[in-house]
Amino acid sequence: MKIKRSRGERIFAVVNYVILTVIMLMCLYPVWYVVMASFSDSNLLMQHSGLLFRTAGFSTDAYVKVFKNPMLLRGYGNTLFILVVGVFLDIVMTSLGAYFLSRKNVMFQKPIMMLIMITMFFSGGMIPFYLTLKDLHLTKTLWGLIIPFMISTYNMIILRTSFSSLPESLIEAAQIDGASHFKILAKVVLPLSKAILAVMVLYYGVGIWNAWFWASAIIRDREQYPLQVILREILLQNDVGSMSTGVSVADQEAVGMTIKYATIVVATFPILCIYPFLQKYFTKGVMIGAVKE
Repeated sequence: MKIKRSRGERIFAVVNYVILTVIMLMCLYPVWYVVMASFSDSNLLMQHSGLLFRTAGFSTDAYVKVFKNPMLLRGYGNTLFILVVGVFLDIVMTSLGAYFLSRKNVMFQKPIMMLIMITMFFSGGMIPFYLTLKDLHLTKTLWGLIIPFMISTYNMIILRTSFSSLPESLIEAAQIDGASHFKILAKVVLPLSKAILAVMVLYYGVGIWNAWFWASAIIRDREQYPLQVILREILLQNDVGSMSTGVSVADQEAVGMTIKYATIVVATFPILCIYPFLQKYFTKGVMIGAVKE
């Protein structure tokens, strides 16, 4: 049966829809502006002022120049390597740590968990961390962006809470059948935690995709630069000379502007394509992280 709402409830719903629509448009417009500007004619875009709801002319020259830049494609390859290998190792190490801390018969579980949680609030500092990477020969290599960041304390706590919520009878039944802890984790716990694992993949993946600071700090060879470092150079240092060859000095600024917008679109398009498929798991991940034991 359809419940008839009162006048106050209808007004409240309308106001909510209006406010949420305004917020949605405010969030979407910057993305729309960048996309429209990337497909605009560079000279017309320089002459345009104010809001941009459609392309100023139409041109794909910026994308042609972007994909001709060897550094951008090289950065894509480096980022994909870090992403695939990093996310795999992150999930493996986080799952092992979360499973260990989720078992109720672990000796000194609470002190160990307390020590791990302290790392969320205190760290050794940037310089000691860099010196540690240098002593371990993890600078000047892409592995220095993978190995030191294989576990996030926050993500491990979320995954631990999810593992703790599984019925203990399933674990006991597997132990009676002679399964080891590794087999229990692989055959019982992980298959029952696909939703939260998808959240972990998204959390780690977005973090790796957007990371640039430590890459710019420890990588010296430009051939090993990930995508975000190259994008940062283009946006902050106006490094578009290699992509605007054959253009007069007078027009280079206009061409550089459209190239910057096209570079932003190319760099963010893959992650925007993944988000809609994993967004439904966000609510579950947030609710699991909010459970208090």
